[in-house]
Amino acid sequence: MSRNVVIGLAVAVVVIVGVLFASGFWSANVTDPGEMPEVNISAEPGRAPDVDLDSKKVVIGTEERTVEVPKVETEEKEIDVPVIGVTDGDKD
Repeated sequence: MSRNVVIGLAVAVVVIVGVLFASGFWSANVTDPGEMPEVNISAEPGRAPDVDLDSKKVVIGTEERTVEVPKVETEEKEIDVPVIGVTDGDKD
Protein backbone atom coordinates (compact mmCIF):
# COMPACT_ATOMS: atom_id res chain seq x y z
CA MET A 1 0.00 0.00 0.00
CA SER A 2 1.19 3.46 -0.69
CA ARG A 3 1.88 5.82 2.18
CA ASN A 4 -0.94 8.19 1.14
CA VAL A 5 -3.48 5.33 1.20
CA VAL A 6 -2.43 4.31 4.72
CA ILE A 7 -2.66 7.92 5.94
CA GLY A 8 -6.06 8.30 4.29
CA LEU A 9 -7.37 5.12 5.96
CA ALA A 10 -6.08 6.24 9.38
CA VAL A 11 -7.79 9.63 9.01
CA ALA A 12 -11.04 7.93 7.91
CA VAL A 13 -10.99 5.61 10.95
CA VAL A 14 -10.43 8.54 13.33
CA VAL A 15 -13.29 10.50 11.73
CA ILE A 16 -15.67 7.50 11.89
CA VAL A 17 -14.84 6.82 15.56
CA GLY A 18 -15.34 10.51 16.35
CA VAL A 19 -18.74 10.56 14.62
CA LEU A 20 -19.83 7.39 16.45
CA PHE A 21 -18.99 8.89 19.85
CA ALA A 22 -20.42 12.34 18.98
CA SER A 23 -23.72 10.91 17.77
CA GLY A 24 -24.16 8.80 20.91
CA PHE A 25 -24.00 5.52 18.99
CA TRP A 26 -20.99 4.65 21.14
CA SER A 27 -20.51 5.74 24.72
CA ALA A 28 -17.87 4.99 27.30
CA ASN A 29 -18.40 4.93 31.05
CA VAL A 30 -15.14 4.71 32.94
CA THR A 31 -15.79 2.88 36.23
CA ASP A 32 -12.15 2.56 37.34
CA PRO A 33 -9.80 5.35 36.25
CA GLY A 34 -6.71 3.20 36.88
CA GLU A 35 -3.38 4.53 38.03
CA MET A 36 0.16 4.88 36.86
CA PRO A 37 2.67 2.41 38.27
CA GLU A 38 5.10 3.62 40.89
CA VAL A 39 8.72 3.61 39.79
CA ASN A 40 11.61 3.92 42.22
CA ILE A 41 14.90 4.93 40.68
CA SER A 42 18.09 5.23 42.65
CA ALA A 43 21.22 6.14 40.76
CA GLU A 44 24.57 7.75 41.37
CA PRO A 45 24.98 11.21 39.84
CA GLY A 46 27.21 11.29 36.78
CA ARG A 47 30.50 13.11 36.45
CA ALA A 48 32.57 14.45 33.60
CA PRO A 49 35.71 12.51 32.67
CA ASP A 50 39.11 13.76 33.74
CA VAL A 51 40.97 15.11 30.69
CA ASP A 52 44.51 16.46 30.34
CA LEU A 53 44.42 18.69 27.25
CA ASP A 54 47.42 20.23 25.51
CA SER A 55 46.59 22.91 22.96
CA LYS A 56 48.54 25.01 20.48
CA LYS A 57 48.75 28.78 20.84
CA VAL A 58 47.12 30.90 18.14
CA VAL A 59 49.13 34.01 17.27
CA ILE A 60 47.42 36.89 15.48
CA GLY A 61 49.23 39.95 14.21
CA THR A 62 50.31 41.91 11.15
CA GLU A 63 53.45 42.16 9.07
CA GLU A 64 54.33 44.56 6.30
CA ARG A 65 54.54 43.21 2.74
CA THR A 66 54.58 44.74 -0.74
CA VAL A 67 51.64 43.72 -2.95
CA GLU A 68 50.26 44.99 -6.26
CA VAL A 69 47.11 47.07 -5.89
CA PRO A 70 45.11 48.33 -8.90
CA LYS A 71 44.78 52.10 -9.27
CA VAL A 72 41.28 53.33 -10.11
CA GLU A 73 40.64 56.79 -11.48
CA THR A 74 37.32 58.53 -12.13
CA GLU A 75 36.34 61.48 -14.26
CA GLU A 76 33.15 63.49 -14.72
CA LYS A 77 31.25 63.51 -18.05
CA GLU A 78 27.90 64.94 -19.08
CA ILE A 79 25.55 62.27 -20.45
CA ASP A 80 21.78 61.88 -20.93
CA VAL A 81 20.14 59.77 -18.26
CA PRO A 82 16.51 58.65 -18.05
CA VAL A 83 14.22 60.62 -15.74
CA ILE A 84 10.74 59.92 -14.40
CA GLY A 85 8.29 62.64 -13.43
CA VAL A 86 4.67 63.13 -12.50
CA THR A 87 2.40 65.79 -13.97
CA ASP A 88 -1.25 66.69 -13.79
CA GLY A 89 -3.10 65.21 -16.76
CA ASP A 90 -4.07 68.65 -18.18
CA LYS A 91 -0.77 70.44 -17.93
CA ASP A 92 2.52 69.60 -19.62
